[in-house]
Amino acid sequence: MTTPVAAPALVRLGRVESTQAVAFTLAARGAADRTVVLAEAQTAGRGRRGRTWYDEPGASLLMSVILRPRLEPPQLPTLSLAAGVAVAEALARVTGLDARVKWPNDLLVGGRKLAGILLESRLTPAPLVVLGIGINLAQRAFPPDLADRATSVRLATGRTVDREALLRAVLESLDTWRGHLETDGWEPVRERWRSLADTLGRRVTVEGVTGVAVDLDEDGALILADGDQRHRVVAGEIA
Repeated sequence: MTTPVAAPALVRLGRVESTQAVAFTLAARGAADRTVVLAEAQTAGRGRRGRTWYDEPGASLLMSVILRPRLEPPQLPTLSLAAGVAVAEALARVTGLDARVKWPNDLLVGGRKLAGILLESRLTPAPLVVLGIGINLAQRAFPPDLADRATSVRLATGRTVDREALLRAVLESLDTWRGHLETDGWEPVRERWRSLADTLGRRVTVEGVTGVAVDLDEDGALILADGDQRHRVVAGEIA
C-alpha cells in the first residue's frame, strides 16, 4: 500500500520583495522540505540571470518551494527540468493548455512565455534548493517590451482559472516528478521532457554556441549538434 504524502506547509503572504528570499530565510530557520511560500505580488521578483520577474498584483501564481532533495549536487539542475514537466502537466490538467518546455526552464503557449522556473541552491551540509515558479494567470495585457513575448492563461483561453486548483495540481505534479527523479533516476524525466520540448529540433544559439538542439545530457545540459560536432551547454539563454 502506498503511504499518503502529507500536504505541504503553505505560507501565504501579500506583497513581498521576493518569494525566493522569504523561502531561503525560512529554510535557514529549519523550514521543512516541501514548504511553499505564496505571494500576491512581488516588488523585486527574481527571474533567471538576475532579471526582474514582472507581475501584476493578484494576476499570477507566485510561489517558491523549499526542497531538501535526495540527490547528489551534480544532479540538482535536473530538478528545474522536472519542475518544467510538472508545471506543463498541471496546466494541461487544469486549463487544457498545451504548454511546451523551452530549455532550460520556460513554459510557452503559442510561442509566448506563460510561466518561468528559477532554481537556486545553497551550499549546506545537505542539499538545499528553492524552486521558484511564476505562472501568468489573469493578465489581459503586458507592457510593450513584453507584449509580443508573454501570455497568460486568460489571454490564451479567454477564461479565468481557479488559482487554488492550479496550485494543488502543480504541487501534486511536482511531488510526482521529483519522486521519479529521486527514485527512478533522470531517464523518465528526460523522456517526458523530450515529449514536451519546444527546443529540440530547432537551430539555436546559446552563449555564442550555435547548433541544432538534439537532446539533454545526464545533468540536464542541452546538447547542440553542428555538423559532426557536439556541444554541451550547461547554462544560458536561447537566442
